[in-house]
Amino acid sequence: MRSTFSADATAPAEQGRTTYRATWNGALLAESEATVVVEGNHYFPPESLRIEHFRGSSTHTRCPWKGVASYYDIVVDGKLNTDAAWYYPEPTPEAHRIAGRVAFWRGVRVAPVGDGSESELTSDADSLWSRLRRLLVG
Repeated sequence: MRSTFSADATAPAEQGRTTYRATWNGALLAESEATVVVEGNHYFPPESLRIEHFRGSSTHTRCPWKGVASYYDIVVDGKLNTDAAWYYPEPTPEAHRIAGRVAFWRGVRVAPVGDGSESELTSDADSLWSRLRRLLVG
């Protein structure tokens, strides 16, 4: 099923009110008040990244409505999380608001900062990956 792109699907996540943080293996990967949410994933602006934890990957995938995604590996304290972040360097016109922004999966936690909650939210993409793996592997 093709996703429908709408202004609501790419609205900033309570911009100016809530800061979101992406973490993995105890390290802060990104933090911003200006994430853009698409299909349940927070896309962080490039200036919010702690670039020392990102390493380019040769992986590329295609989304029918967003375009070609490129990936980053995440490296923290010598531990590697392969293709754990993705971005669209040149998205389709309908997905222009996420151009160059980075989203996460594969165990990277994305959670609001200072919401009084101890829990962290795993990205929807990570949950989907887990469900697909269970279906394929058994």
